[in-house]
Amino acid sequence: MAMSGGREDGEPMMEMNTTPLIDVMLVLLIMFIITIPIQTHAVKIDLPQDQPNQTPPPVDPVKNKLAIDAAGIITWNGSPVDLVTVRQYLNQTVTMVPEPELQFQPDAQTRYVIVDQVLAEIKRSGVTKLGFVGNEQYGNF
Repeated sequence: MAMSGGREDGEPMMEMNTTPLIDVMLVLLIMFIITIPIQTHAVKIDLPQDQPNQTPPPVDPVKNKLAIDAAGIITWNGSPVDLVTVRQYLNQTVTMVPEPELQFQPDAQTRYVIVDQVLAEIKRSGVTKLGFVGNEQYGNF
């Protein structure tokens, strides 16, 4: 009885036969997949409930729009306000982290005195993120 330990020329075999190893690994992988329990747990999330009578906050944490129409009426995010209320809202925005952007949009026909008063309030409050909106309406003057 002859046993072979290599090639015909008598040299030892240098490579390893990995086919049985791969077969064993595939069987172990299938057994592992079968024995994993099915994940049936649920993640509980508290979603916000809709409240129909809730008014939106006057100061938006992302951006706020301060506008003045041709009649001189000052609006904060679409609702009319006076100069004292504007001062309070601006002081609120300065204390927020991160500070929300303030978009300032005066009408082209607004008296400059009113625009100057609002700009003075913005400067006194210390707002750092200020943007002028609607500058294209001043192109024909």
